[in-house]
Amino acid sequence: MPDHTSAVPQYTFADTLAEQEAQLQDNSLLQQFRTTRIARTDDPFRPHYHFYNPHGRLNDPNGLCYWQDRWHLFYQAFPPEDPRPHWGHAISDDLVHWHDLPYALCPHPEHGCWSGASLVDGDRVLAHYYGHPYGNSTAISRDPLLLNWTKLPDIIPVPETEPAPYRVYDPCIWKKDGVYYSLSGGTQATGPGGRARCANYLFRSPDLVHWEYMHPFVEDDLFTPNGDDGACPYFWPIADQYMLLIFSHMRGGRYILGDYDTERDKLVATDFGLFNFGAAWPGGVHAPSACPDGQGGLIVLFNVNWGLPAPHWTAAHREIQHFGCWEGEQIMSLPRRLSLTDGTLSMTPAGHIEALRCDHVQITDRRIPANQDTVLEDIAGNAIELHLTIDTANAPMVALDILRSPDKQEYTRIAFYRDRGIKPVLPDTPSSTPPNGAGTHSQIVIDTSCSSTLADVRSRPPEVAPVLLDPNEHLELRVFIDKSIVEVFVNNRQCAAVRAYPERADSTGVSLQAQGRDARLLSLDAWHMADIFAD
Repeated sequence: MPDHTSAVPQYTFADTLAEQEAQLQDNSLLQQFRTTRIARTDDPFRPHYHFYNPHGRLNDPNGLCYWQDRWHLFYQAFPPEDPRPHWGHAISDDLVHWHDLPYALCPHPEHGCWSGASLVDGDRVLAHYYGHPYGNSTAISRDPLLLNWTKLPDIIPVPETEPAPYRVYDPCIWKKDGVYYSLSGGTQATGPGGRARCANYLFRSPDLVHWEYMHPFVEDDLFTPNGDDGACPYFWPIADQYMLLIFSHMRGGRYILGDYDTERDKLVATDFGLFNFGAAWPGGVHAPSACPDGQGGLIVLFNVNWGLPAPHWTAAHREIQHFGCWEGEQIMSLPRRLSLTDGTLSMTPAGHIEALRCDHVQITDRRIPANQDTVLEDIAGNAIELHLTIDTANAPMVALDILRSPDKQEYTRIAFYRDRGIKPVLPDTPSSTPPNGAGTHSQIVIDTSCSSTLADVRSRPPEVAPVLLDPNEHLELRVFIDKSIVEVFVNNRQCAAVRAYPERADSTGVSLQAQGRDARLLSLDAWHMADIFAD
């Protein structure tokens, strides 16, 4: 029989925090991580304040959790010395500064440790993941930094019958009334015309050993199109409802809101939303990882796909191609805090992102002339944060151009279109007010079609996200630009992200324009952002 034991160095650590920290100081793998990070310092597309993996390839975030006063991020890692899925590991005190740790889960006996979730369970943490090709597996850790893991021998097996009664992969886990529940991603062939339809399959166990299959979990899902699958599920309470976050390989990240019927163990769907507003590939938002924030909300982050396949930054790791992995480099989004108030979902940057700010520049009360490109001479950068408040007045479109070359050969456009989206209510409905109380359905657009002059950058259609604003509400943008990623938070109710790869070193400018009529920039604050990986 072939030996599937990982070739990655593995260690046994002490049980106390002080001893673990001392062991990590001289850990050979972490020294290797430091060396590879230093080697990437001069890469023009390496992010400064978004997490990226120290070497090999990055894929789905896994098992985000809060344990003993630290945030733990796990992720699918493909080490160069053994390019199969492992669980990489990083920790943070503030969801902003991340520190590498050795791999948490390594293949054996399974051939690969694919996606999953974690659960803080009293004095221990459970990692629940798909152990290819056998089934959904569980590992346990109790130590301060979650360095030592013990895999349980029992699994939720892949069904041997065809057609399979359920699918087994990318599970999440929770606990209710002393019973463990496992939710597996998948599809079922019950859609119109026999097409696959999204399904998530529920299991339960009293002891993490004996698992019982129950049923498909989501009921009354009128929101998920045929062909979607429910990969990478995360199921958590949010305010007085519940949220199921999933990734569709067809359409990208999305969520379902609903009521958790604890008697029948069903999620009764009542609403939905998207995290992707275009294709996940290339350069779009990928899979989620989420956990409660302890205040009724959720912390969620995503990996964001590559848009430039080669030769940058991962050229040394093309040997993983034989494993069926695609070229390029994925990175993590900024963590987002999701909260729910009176049915309205709020999205804001999570963690102490303000700690990275420096070199503050402020602009107040400036006219944005119609049909002119107004360059903001005092503001430039490719690792910056912008915070704008704009009175769009009667202008049907207001655009912010970033990563702009002086001759505008390269630029990335963030445009706001008021009253250009789908109407929030039908004309014959008795109410003229959308269900969440907002009054105007508009759009935010991130257009990267002119972002780069590089020949091998993968083009993609604009990212177009709906934004519901009150009729007299000003437009508020928080824009995070970090070398090869742009994230835009809109009025704390929407967020869109995409990769961008300007070739020119002078593509750092910022400009504003309004279409048809003047608008007004009420305020703009800009900061350069510190490099979280700098020594």
